[in-house]
Amino acid sequence: MKQLKPITNKLLWIFAVGQFGWSLLSGIVGNWMVYYYTGTPSADSPNTGLFASGITQSPILFKLTLFGLVLAAGRIFDAITDPLIAGWSDRACYKGGRRIPFMRAMAIPFAVITIALFTVPQTSNIALNDTALFVLLMVFYLFMTMFCTPYNALIAELGDTQQHRINVSTYISFTFIVGQSISFLLPNVAGALEGSFGQAGSIRMAVAIMSAIACVAMLFPAFYIKERDYIDSKPSETKPFKSLINTFSNGQFRRFVYSDVIYFFALTLFQTGLPFYETKLMEIPDTMTFTLTATMTAISVCLYPLVNILAKKIGKKSLIITGFFTYCIVFLITSICGVGVQWGFIVAVTAAVPMAILGILPQACVADVAECTRLETGEDRSGMFFAARTFAFKMGQALAMVVFTTITAIDTEDNLSSGLVTLSEVKQCYRTTAIVALITCFVGAVLFFSFNEKMILGKIKELKGSDEI
Repeated sequence: MKQLKPITNKLLWIFAVGQFGWSLLSGIVGNWMVYYYTGTPSADSPNTGLFASGITQSPILFKLTLFGLVLAAGRIFDAITDPLIAGWSDRACYKGGRRIPFMRAMAIPFAVITIALFTVPQTSNIALNDTALFVLLMVFYLFMTMFCTPYNALIAELGDTQQHRINVSTYISFTFIVGQSISFLLPNVAGALEGSFGQAGSIRMAVAIMSAIACVAMLFPAFYIKERDYIDSKPSETKPFKSLINTFSNGQFRRFVYSDVIYFFALTLFQTGLPFYETKLMEIPDTMTFTLTATMTAISVCLYPLVNILAKKIGKKSLIITGFFTYCIVFLITSICGVGVQWGFIVAVTAAVPMAILGILPQACVADVAECTRLETGEDRSGMFFAARTFAFKMGQALAMVVFTTITAIDTEDNLSSGLVTLSEVKQCYRTTAIVALITCFVGAVLFFSFNEKMILGKIKELKGSDEI
């Protein structure tokens, strides 16, 4: 048997660089597509709805907008492809490993399609734009799945011990939050380029620059890490959907997923609404979004060592429940906030706590369950466990996109200019999204009490026959 190289923290940090890349791309799309493709401009946010005239804005089914339906369809398509790609990756026997070949192949197409989303749907034909937006978004989510699902599977495989699982979860949480934070710099980068490329052109150029940086970050671990040197992986024999069914048959995994899907519904509502909360409710210029996000990120990162230590001492479950309830406080503050940048900083500081906790620990919980199952069954289906998790929470994200765009559908230039709605009513619709997030996040916290972390770690220890888990 080939002697495997030891997994080190240096290797885990190199692996985490890839998370920065894909989180930057997902942040560009997740944080700014709704902002640029819907809503109305104002003195403080002149770029809101900049591309809105190119696609259908009015509700097409009850109060559901085309944009909301397209985003939801993208997430559903993404969720459906997750188990297919996970099964493909789990069963793969490529020379370079089961995961790394996917990352190498998809990094460049993933970055290119992100640029296309802000460039292609801009013809004079609205129907053509609508179609292009739909197709491009489906392809974006497909490429993201083909990179991220194999990538996430490596979390469990590189996390060969409990300490490594918590460490790698901490590192990728850091690079994820940095990528998301950098994505909030988009208006600032565009502003610096506006003199050369114009209002719309500067945004597209900013997207292109950020996507190129993200691409390099994704390629770095894909070519540096030689998967076969560190992981003795054997292809799974179970077909994708049978593997998915087997994964959801795990009672502890289901308990985790119940709360996770609700949490991501609430978080997606909040993250999608954040630029609107800051510009519409707090009346902060959109160029301030990065400052607020950077504040939140800096405080959150400072808390990472504490979360890492506490997770090993008191367990992940208690901390995750604390994170849920703290996010409830954040959503409550947002729903009652007034005008002024001070509200933005209050939200940023408060949100830093649950961001640190829930950015690190949930994926470590999935890695624990995957490791326990591997030891029990002798079959490594790490890819499917992470895909099953993303399958579930993306369904929550899809529903959140529909709910958000439906609740905020009244915020159009025609409605405001014709007097059909008032500015006060527009603000109230955004407050409503925060209230919905508050209620659902509370439910998710209550459900997580049923997850039995001690039993899972006890089984791992027993099956390994040592104190090292």
